[in-house]
Amino acid sequence: MKYLKVTNIKLNIDEGKDAAIRQALRIAGVSEKQLIRAKIIKKSIDARRREQMKILWSVGLLVDFYNGRRKNVEVFEQEPRYSYEITGKKQLRFPPVIVGSGPAGLFCGYLLALNGYCPIILERGNDVGQRIDDVARFWREGTLNPDSNVQFGEGGAGTFSDGKLNTGIKDKKHRISFLLETFVKYGAEENILYDAKPHIGTDYLCKIVRQMREDIIRMGGSVHFNAAVKDFLIKDKKITGVLVNGDQKIETDLCILAIGHSARDTFQTLYRRGVVMEQKPFAIGVRVEHLQSRINEAQYGFPDNRLGAAPYKLTYKTKDNRGVYSFCMCPGGYVVNASSENGRLCVNGMSNQKRDTKNANSAIVVTITPNDFPDDSPLSGIALQRALEEKAYLAGNGAVPVQTYGDFVNKRKTSEFGSVRPVHKGAVAFSDIRQILPKYLCDAIEEAISYFGTVIEGFDHQDTLLSAVESRTSSPVRIVRDETFQSNIGGLFPAGEGAGYAGGITSAAIDGMKIFEYLCSQYAPIKAEGFRNF
Repeated sequence: MKYLKVTNIKLNIDEGKDAAIRQALRIAGVSEKQLIRAKIIKKSIDARRREQMKILWSVGLLVDFYNGRRKNVEVFEQEPRYSYEITGKKQLRFPPVIVGSGPAGLFCGYLLALNGYCPIILERGNDVGQRIDDVARFWREGTLNPDSNVQFGEGGAGTFSDGKLNTGIKDKKHRISFLLETFVKYGAEENILYDAKPHIGTDYLCKIVRQMREDIIRMGGSVHFNAAVKDFLIKDKKITGVLVNGDQKIETDLCILAIGHSARDTFQTLYRRGVVMEQKPFAIGVRVEHLQSRINEAQYGFPDNRLGAAPYKLTYKTKDNRGVYSFCMCPGGYVVNASSENGRLCVNGMSNQKRDTKNANSAIVVTITPNDFPDDSPLSGIALQRALEEKAYLAGNGAVPVQTYGDFVNKRKTSEFGSVRPVHKGAVAFSDIRQILPKYLCDAIEEAISYFGTVIEGFDHQDTLLSAVESRTSSPVRIVRDETFQSNIGGLFPAGEGAGYAGGITSAAIDGMKIFEYLCSQYAPIKAEGFRNF
């Protein structure tokens, strides 16, 4: 048998998967009798010439024999798949402990459970069902649960997001395929396997993380909610356990630290315990909202959603050499109050699977370097975030501060909406964002949005709506680790976005998978042995 990858298949926008497979067979010179199985590998929209838009497809063909050589056809001896080998011989005294159930912790825990390592997952927030209620109450009444909110709880911050899965990381080991297939196994739509910009949606993510948790438990792992790790037990520069909720000791020799980018109290505890950390660049800015129909018109030439709600990706360098870019773009989505600390306010974006609200939103953020931090402490970036979030909270009296772009440019507080009305989760309040963000950030945002208006028509319309403050783009801290994925404390494995090694659901999950792969190369399973190939 041979596996063929047929690329650069151009079809009209009204032609679907079946047409792509037929065209792949023609390009490869393969008859249907030779075909064992076909699957779509990638689908993307080529809108460079709007009057002649095409859908670009890549198709995988498993055939019983093939000796040809054709343009746009790669030939493999077998279909590339994610695989790993369990070679570790060291015996574990205690199960591995995973702190945090976001993408890094969830996928590391899933693979550990699948292979008989019986992980213990500790999540400071509630299970996803109760978490949905906690978040809805906060958006409705303004009552914040500091441990169960948009940032904390089962599934991590990514659960209340668009669920975007595209990433720029290289993937020679095919980890992304395994990630996507796992999400589909637990309820995601099949199109995430091949869409160039796959997304799941908040509504689906909530169901997926619950079902993954149930399987982790079925396979021998355990998951504990309302289990905040308050301290780390260290002896001779090695982890010996964790202290949960201040009084419950859990012994372990392996602790995977998948705490997320907003676990500020945990960063402080780690710093106090001598875990080496360093400052890390990140980005701060605002959320912008436009009518989705305007974005569709600018990107595709028509206002409706026949190709789905149109996304965009924008970058710019200011005259002062600061990078400004769109981040976490949510077509047909919501701007959400994503606060996790009383008296402080930050925003994020999310979409459901259908992406069917009236507005498109995206963060427009400015790069922040340690030169902008107030001091040399590894936690100084957190101090900067907190200071701006406090200003945002006070500006809106707990509601999200909003301002039209026209008023932002003219330096006046907004008093009425234009054609763009907020599509938000949580209350909003008219404000002057220039009173929240420092001048260098505001100047960079204004300059960039003006330029973005030359790329996407109407992006700089005076009715464009801005919301502040977008401050949780990534972790402002990196927990230093070596080539074995361990910090300066033996057995402590910083993982994912909070540790400073990922940015988004996919890269965070893959970082957790890499740590699993290292662990299974060193330690024998508690229950199982052998080789897994997916």
